[in-house]
Amino acid sequence: MSAAERAEPGLVCAFAVTRTPPGSAALASVPGHEEGGPLRVLDAGGLYVVVQDVPAALFGEQALAERLNRPADLERCARAHHRAVEAAAGAGGAGAGAAKGAAVVPLPMATLYRGDRSAVRAVAERRPVLEALLDRLRDRTEWAVKVHAADGAADAAPGPPSGPEGSGSGSGSGSGSGGRAYLSRASARRRDRQEAHGKARAEAEAIDAELRRHAVAATRHRPQSERLTGRRTPQLLNAAYLVENADRDAFTRALTALTAGGHPSVRTDASGPWIPYSFARWDEEPVPETGREVPA
Repeated sequence: MSAAERAEPGLVCAFAVTRTPPGSAALASVPGHEEGGPLRVLDAGGLYVVVQDVPAALFGEQALAERLNRPADLERCARAHHRAVEAAAGAGGAGAGAAKGAAVVPLPMATLYRGDRSAVRAVAERRPVLEALLDRLRDRTEWAVKVHAADGAADAAPGPPSGPEGSGSGSGSGSGSGGRAYLSRASARRRDRQEAHGKARAEAEAIDAELRRHAVAATRHRPQSERLTGRRTPQLLNAAYLVENADRDAFTRALTALTAGGHPSVRTDASGPWIPYSFARWDEEPVPETGREVPA
């Protein structure tokens, strides 16, 4: 069945916009959504959109909403979207390859149109924004940094008083003395927890400030819950940094120094370079650049 025959009863899913269209051989080797056709490129008058024909039965508004509410389907859709965005960049995969790819504007996941002309028209209507984003993202990549409080940064809650003075019998002078001692210990532990949390938060802020010195822009995402991170300690910083490829070594040196033990109250995890999803939203105001030339 030809792409045109598939598109007639279906939809067009758009993944990314670029000025440099990927070759057909490169696209042919990358699977998009498993239910759709091969990836292909639409010419939007000097801007190029990587798209895929997908069936309306599975990608219509109601069907798609139901699928994205199922974690396994959501993950499959997200992975397919990321593969297609990387194909648009010519990156050939995550990590170091991302630094070598063409600038792209990743579109939000499940950006759907009723046909090629609708997709091309949508790009044309946003050309000034897309052109500005492509200029801004050229030769830049994203680095993700997550900072958690270190294990043991917060003490466990105090247990009930025990022993002869804390028997809980409510009689005798020992009971009152034991209760006062317990409350004193509980108060001290609360202060310790607050001080530990404050120190960890200050260290997370110091890490963020240092990394911003080596980035052209930075943005913070909502901290992830302990259920998502799998850690018992809270996430204090969930940030992304837009870094010039020419400054990559300076940024990674700063990361190495920050994770080498100088901040004992936190644990820092970093990954990159990535295609700059966090700085490429065509439907939002751009994240302002940090002005690295101003000393901290």
